Amino acid sequence: MTAPFILRAAGPTALLVEFENAQRMRNYYREAERRQADGSLAATIEIVPAATTILFDVVADPAALARELRGWHPVAGATTRSRLVDVPASYDGPDLPVVAELWGVSTDEVVRVHTGLEHEVAFIGFAPGFAYIAGLPERLRVPRRATPRTAVPAGSVALADEFTGIYPRDTPGGWQLIGRTEIPLWDPGDPAAGYLAPGDRVRFRAVHR
Repeated sequence: MTAPFILRAAGPTALLVEFENAQRMRNYYREAERRQADGSLAATIEIVPAATTILFDVVADPAALARELRGWHPVAGATTRSRLVDVPASYDGPDLPVVAELWGVSTDEVVRVHTGLEHEVAFIGFAPGFAYIAGLPERLRVPRRATPRTAVPAGSVALADEFTGIYPRDTPGGWQLIGRTEIPLWDPGDPAAGYLAPGDRVRFRAVHR
């Protein structure tokens, strides 16, 4: 049976695994995280997920890891990470009416639906601490803005495709802004640096300023 991924060498000590879609990547990332936690994963220092790839680095024996990966049959949704992060947010973003129109509902219903979902951090990218938080069903996915903003305030909660994102600092951006949070997403002085990590479960909570 053909493996549901493509393996690529990434230098002498790293292995890049490319998947056909984001959900399959998340299934394998959870399995890798579980095996690393119980010590059964071939010696690997870092596991870095992205949209549809996982980078295993540094690997003592990439060929052995490649053979191991081909024998995995991860269960969708299985995870060892139990951290549930509460994110208080004020839903007053300038694109909230746009999202409501795209969904065909009221702005209050956008807030109700978004806060009613349990989301999951799929990967970190774009900027330090910027988490791509998956969880929007296909019918609720929204496009990026046709014209990105040159400056998006830190703490902005935004939607694009299946993801919710929180801007960790003032940066340009093209996502649909629906609210803001006061949670600091990036602190280089903290050993963890990023507030959110891949695999974290996230629930948004509506607050009023």
